Amino acid sequence: MTQTGSPPAIVRLEDVSVCRRGRSILEGISFEVEPRAFVGVVGPNGAGKTTLLKAILGLVPIARGRIEVFGAAPGERSHAGGGVGYVPQQVAIPAQFPASVLDVVALGSLRTSVACSKQQVLDRLRRVGMARHAARPVGELSGGEQRRVMLAQALCASERLLILDEPTTGLDLPAEQEFYQLLRSLKQELGLSVIAVSHDLLALAGEADQLICINRTMHVHGNPNDVVHSHALQEAYSCEFDFLRGEIAHHEELAKRLDAPERPD
Repeated sequence: MTQTGSPPAIVRLEDVSVCRRGRSILEGISFEVEPRAFVGVVGPNGAGKTTLLKAILGLVPIARGRIEVFGAAPGERSHAGGGVGYVPQQVAIPAQFPASVLDVVALGSLRTSVACSKQQVLDRLRRVGMARHAARPVGELSGGEQRRVMLAQALCASERLLILDEPTTGLDLPAEQEFYQLLRSLKQELGLSVIAVSHDLLALAGEADQLICINRTMHVHGNPNDVVHSHALQEAYSCEFDFLRGEIAHHEELAKRLDAPERPD
């Protein structure tokens, strides 16, 4: 799938299918994630987006096809590529949770193939703007701050590939914008490749280099602007598309107003 002479893909899927309890969850999924690329994955509820991420991570078996991460099967860490940083869907952390920010990142790194030292943990917290909060109880943080802590934990596993599952769920618009701004900075600074799933099609389309829309099968894959305006998107979202079309129209109208020059009084 990769042309001769081009850099090897960070992640490659070829005709991947996943079945659970005799039911097809994903079927015939093929795409590549190039170095430094941001690939967004969208689709309606129950489309198999989280299952796709778990298959790439090696957390669920595939029924057919092939997945390579840094040129090896998912879960293999003997190659030179290193690990994969994973931010799962948000889980509410109770205010009384008895662990500091530093503890959460350090303990989380122990579950990966690469355990971070205290100094490395502090470095990752610095990268996400949370070093000054290292001693604070993690339960006292806002939702946006907790997302940054989880991102620091993921960076302990890998500074080459991040996989994010609904990273901005539960965040208000300013916090969501701050999170994506941070992700853009990290991507540029570290040369990260990113795969992110989100229910927010328009926000993800504004960030990604490539957009993939799935609903069990891959309906469309390509430039975000082309995907957002494609007929294949309507097929993927089915009965949800009328609502989605209204959201797209509202977003485009708002963008036009923001771009229009101010008229003199």
